Amino acid sequence: MRLFVLLRIGILIVSVCLCGHGQSPQTQNETKGLPPRSTAADYQAQAQTGAFTIGAEFKGHSVPTPEATLSTEEYVVVEAALFGPPEARLRLSIEDFSLRINGKKTPLLCAPYAVVFSSLKDPEWEPPVKAESKSKTSIGGGGQNDANMPPPPVHIPIEVQRAMQQRVQKAALPEGDRALPEAGLIFFQYRGKAQGIHSVELIYKGPAGTATLALQP
Repeated sequence: MRLFVLLRIGILIVSVCLCGHGQSPQTQNETKGLPPRSTAADYQAQAQTGAFTIGAEFKGHSVPTPEATLSTEEYVVVEAALFGPPEARLRLSIEDFSLRINGKKTPLLCAPYAVVFSSLKDPEWEPPVKAESKSKTSIGGGGQNDANMPPPPVHIPIEVQRAMQQRVQKAALPEGDRALPEAGLIFFQYRGKAQGIHSVELIYKGPAGTATLALQP
C-alpha cells in the first residue's frame, strides 16, 4: 500500500512539472534572433572592438520581427549584431549592453525581452466591430447618456497576445556561447516620445571588449 501511494505521488509530481513546462513560452519557442545582415556596414552604426565588430540600428518604439512590425510605448528597441573572424564564437549577454539617451549621465540597462510582452501592440490588428444596438433610446436622455460614456476598453484576444510574444521572443538577441555572426533585438525601458530623442549611444562592455556606437534617433 505504501509503495502504491509513493508511486501515485510521483505521477502527480511529474504531471505538474509537465504542465508547467508546457505553459512556459521560453521552453516552447527557442530564441533564434534575426538573420544577420551581410556585414556590420549594413547597419546604421558600426564599432570595432578587438577582432570583433558590432553593428546596430535604433528602432525607437517599433519592434521589427520577420512576421510583422509591432510596437511598444514602454520600451525602445535596438537591433544589434556581432561579427567576428571565420569560425569565431563569443559569449553573448544582454547585460553587456546599455543605452544612453540625450546624453544622460546614467545609461539605461538592457531589459529581458519577456518584460516587453505586457506593452506590445500590433498596429495592424483591429478589434472586431460590434453590431450597434437596434434601439439607442434611453429613458429621459434620448441616447445622450450613451454618447457621453467613454469607449469600452479593448481586450486583445489571448491568441493574438501569444502570437506577438512568440514573435518578440524569436527575434530577441540570443544569449550564451554563440557562433558568429549573431543578430537580434535588445530592449530598454523608456516611456518618452521618440520625437524627444536627440541622441542615442549604444554601449557594449563584454568579452569582446568595449565599444560605443552613436546611433541615429
